[in-house]
Amino acid sequence: MKSPIVFLLLLFFVTSSAFSQARTDDEVKVGLVLSGGGAKGLAHIGALKVIDSLGIRIDYVAGTSMGAIVGALYASGYSGKALDSIFRDVDFDKIINDELPRASKTFYERDNSEKYAITLPFDNYKINLPSALSRGQNTLSLLSQLTLHTCDVDQFDQLDIPFFCVATNVETGEPVILDKGSLPLSIAASGAFPSLFQPVIIDDQVLIDGGVVNNYPIDELKAKGMDVIIGVDVQDGLADRDQLKSALSILLQINNYRTINDMKGKIERTDIYIKPDIEDFTVMSFDDGNEIISQGEIAAKKLADTLSHLAKRQTKGPRIQKAIKSIDSLRINSIIVSGTEKYTSSYVIGKLKFKAQSDISYEDLVTGVNNLAATNNFQSVINRLKSSKYQKGYDLYIHVKESQLKTYFRFGLHYDELYKSAALLNLTRKSVLFKNDIATLDVGLGDNIRYNFEYFIDKGFYWSIGLKSRFNQFQKNVSSRLIDPYQAVQPFNSINKFDVELQDFTNQFYFQTLFRRDFALILGAEHKHLKIHSETVASGDDEGETLFENSNYLSVFGKLKLDTFDNKYFPNQGFYLDGDFHLYLYSSDFNSDFTEYSIAKGTFGYAKNITKNFTGNISVQGGFRIGENENPYLDFVLGGYGNDFINNFEAFFGYDFMSIPGDSYIKGLVTFDYEIFKKNHINVSANFANVGNDIFTNGEWVTAPNFSGYALGYSLETFIGPIEAKMTYSPELKESIWFFNVGFWF
Repeated sequence: MKSPIVFLLLLFFVTSSAFSQARTDDEVKVGLVLSGGGAKGLAHIGALKVIDSLGIRIDYVAGTSMGAIVGALYASGYSGKALDSIFRDVDFDKIINDELPRASKTFYERDNSEKYAITLPFDNYKINLPSALSRGQNTLSLLSQLTLHTCDVDQFDQLDIPFFCVATNVETGEPVILDKGSLPLSIAASGAFPSLFQPVIIDDQVLIDGGVVNNYPIDELKAKGMDVIIGVDVQDGLADRDQLKSALSILLQINNYRTINDMKGKIERTDIYIKPDIEDFTVMSFDDGNEIISQGEIAAKKLADTLSHLAKRQTKGPRIQKAIKSIDSLRINSIIVSGTEKYTSSYVIGKLKFKAQSDISYEDLVTGVNNLAATNNFQSVINRLKSSKYQKGYDLYIHVKESQLKTYFRFGLHYDELYKSAALLNLTRKSVLFKNDIATLDVGLGDNIRYNFEYFIDKGFYWSIGLKSRFNQFQKNVSSRLIDPYQAVQPFNSINKFDVELQDFTNQFYFQTLFRRDFALILGAEHKHLKIHSETVASGDDEGETLFENSNYLSVFGKLKLDTFDNKYFPNQGFYLDGDFHLYLYSSDFNSDFTEYSIAKGTFGYAKNITKNFTGNISVQGGFRIGENENPYLDFVLGGYGNDFINNFEAFFGYDFMSIPGDSYIKGLVTFDYEIFKKNHINVSANFANVGNDIFTNGEWVTAPNFSGYALGYSLETFIGPIEAKMTYSPELKESIWFFNVGFWF
């Protein structure tokens, strides 16, 4: 009898020991699933901070859209606290609007991108809508920089924490699990919100936001062998009629029908379900990021006891989170370009403005990629760094997808007190005769019809070729001294001011080359027809019209230009240099007073942030005539407020347009601008000048200023351009003049 009892006791102890050993080896595996939700997804960061503080070990991360972005960065080694610091410094407006830095654009592209409110593709004689508001270039650049330390990881289960995300195949409507390849490109695809970001192509699949088909991939995460699922849900609930007032809100509501229905079962399958209270925010509430992150913390802390209990069940501690250092300098050993058809690899590398076997900053890399994107010759520019196999540094892989669109319609609106109101219509065509050329035609319809045609063959650092033709006209009440500075024509002696109409038709042929990245040298020839007439005063047999000028001019010119301003209208930093020299060789000489002469002028400007929202801007301008020509109609004339003036008209606060004439001048301008809140500016300016004839010869240019003026203004940045009101005052005139402007200048 004893033998069976001993055997049973022995079997019990062996089984118990084995069971105990099995439980020790069978660690509780915890998966983390993060839903999509746009700006609401910043709440994930707050939840992660709490999870980290409680010492929970996450064994797998899955996410969709913003959940994919936050989840991937967490899986790559960033802590919740580190992510908090990163996202508080991100300029989401720049990311969403795909606002490429101004410095990345050529001088030609800058001039043609800073006067249009709307750009629409034109294909097969039809105006279309763009595929998205943003190409996502800035998003991809940011994600690539943040994940550079994982550049050699091709399988996402090899990250610090295994990871996958979900995207949607827009052609089939099927979900796509992304768990290998380029990490930044994959999470960019998962977050490519329809109509906001253009689709991302991976393995010949056209991918958009994974939230369209699976915004909370819990089942796919469970299939990875997870025992416990922690889920953070930041999805929208259904909106009521009072909230459905925009196309975006209706689009989100339609998508939410499916996701909300799916979530009913998924919530039940979530072991620890965290639902932040973020109903007062939208998918675009990035400006409220700090508060959204806080709501994520609050929601996670409410489940602190449950989370702490889970941490105690884990025998292994959390993964050691390493401090991820930003990489500021790169050694580029080779550059491999793919995807080109019409454009060559040398063209792509030329736009990068750095070569293989060079040391660059990471900022140089981003700038180079932006240079490519800013040409608008490519639908997408994807870069990936991989560690070189046989030497220290990186190999840079650039994959481009060339744009098939060649023609665009652009529109703008403008009002100022010289040209009055105008609607700008533009037609732009690329690859007209050559693959790297562009032709653009502006037509301004309004009180003063005008046009501008340009054709440019862009060869970068080689000599580019350009053609330009423009026509400007306006009518203005001006001083008689401007038209007849010597008061020699008797009918005007008793008249202080009268209306004149100016028409200017100018054609240029020029060559341009770039050097030292930011300098442009331009050499060319110009034809100009200038007509100035008035119906206010008629004399002789002129039937109600007096002609002051009606001549054709031929000249050669040279220009030197440097422009590193970060914004044309509200610069926060940078330098500006614009030098111009014209040698007038011939005139049809309507007034029989032409002799060969030259005009030289230049502008130097400097802008600097004094504080984050407070900027100082100083500029110095000057010009003079060389030669004895007595024709005054191309001399300098100061007065008024504006940009992009023709000929030698220059702005000057305190005086009306075209009030102060002379064959030479020097002017200083100081402006202080304070951005009181986003895109709203208060600015004060003071300008001083000496203007007259031969002021650099007689020494008057170094005397106390003869003219001065001050301005107080309010400016609002809008999608159609700046809206501005300025009150100006001149101590000499002892009167105030108001200037108003609406829209980009053209």
